[in-house]
Amino acid sequence: MKAQDMTRDWIATARTLSEALPYLQRYTGAVVVIKLGGHAMGSDAAMETFARDVVLMSHVGVHPVIVHGGGPMINEMLDKLSITSQFVDGKRVTDAATMAVVEMVLSGSVNKRIVQAISSQGGRAVGLSGKDAGLITCTPVSPELGLVGAPAQIDATILHTLFDANMIPVIAPLGAGPGGETFNINGDTAAGAVAGALKADRLLLLTDIDGVRDASGQVVTELTADQIREMTRDGVIAGGMIPKTETALAAIEAGVRAVVILDGRAPNATLLELYTEHGAGSLIRAT
Repeated sequence: MKAQDMTRDWIATARTLSEALPYLQRYTGAVVVIKLGGHAMGSDAAMETFARDVVLMSHVGVHPVIVHGGGPMINEMLDKLSITSQFVDGKRVTDAATMAVVEMVLSGSVNKRIVQAISSQGGRAVGLSGKDAGLITCTPVSPELGLVGAPAQIDATILHTLFDANMIPVIAPLGAGPGGETFNINGDTAAGAVAGALKADRLLLLTDIDGVRDASGQVVTELTADQIREMTRDGVIAGGMIPKTETALAAIEAGVRAVVILDGRAPNATLLELYTEHGAGSLIRAT
């Protein structure tokens, strides 16, 4: 590389850092809950980039909280163990045998992989599930689905303790039932419930799509809760986007300042959203 080109690159880098300063100051002390799923979990390179971004956020004063999924890894392990799943309306029935695998995969290999990735980038991460310290108490979603739960109560004491120790919580979406049962929770739903209990400044839902699209197919960068409801009534928001926007609305109603649905495949997606003027994905506010 020529010296002139290197100088231009350095100037561009310096300008980017300078422009990020107001946003760095804006998020100092803020709680940002990130639902990690999709491509960012399947690729080692994407996981490394994500972990580096999370560590950077922590070093500049943000309190990141990671809630992760793991559906493909669960499916792979069920296949290896020749455990056949039943489905009701497209949703997996979680019986006791399936639940044992779900907990092993989510609280075990998936959770610890994320913890290790963050640790490898210089962060201090702690893996836990919603069962730890009474974090998430669940009720059954429906009798037909078995051990699939919906968060009924969040006790965020353990998370505040970790914040005080400059630790990064990494949460597997499992919860305890009233009788001590283990429940599997949808990852987006768990992230939304945790964000609501923390009154988080941001809930970032990392997906494999680049945001909410309007009727013409264009990504809408900012939406209100009423616009989300209208687009859903009109059928513009449909399919797999519906549960994500429902999570966003529930989180906002619980006190989250804003929710962003963004493409986790994009390099440095979380940093672009928090520390640049244009952001990334679709930002949803109450009004």
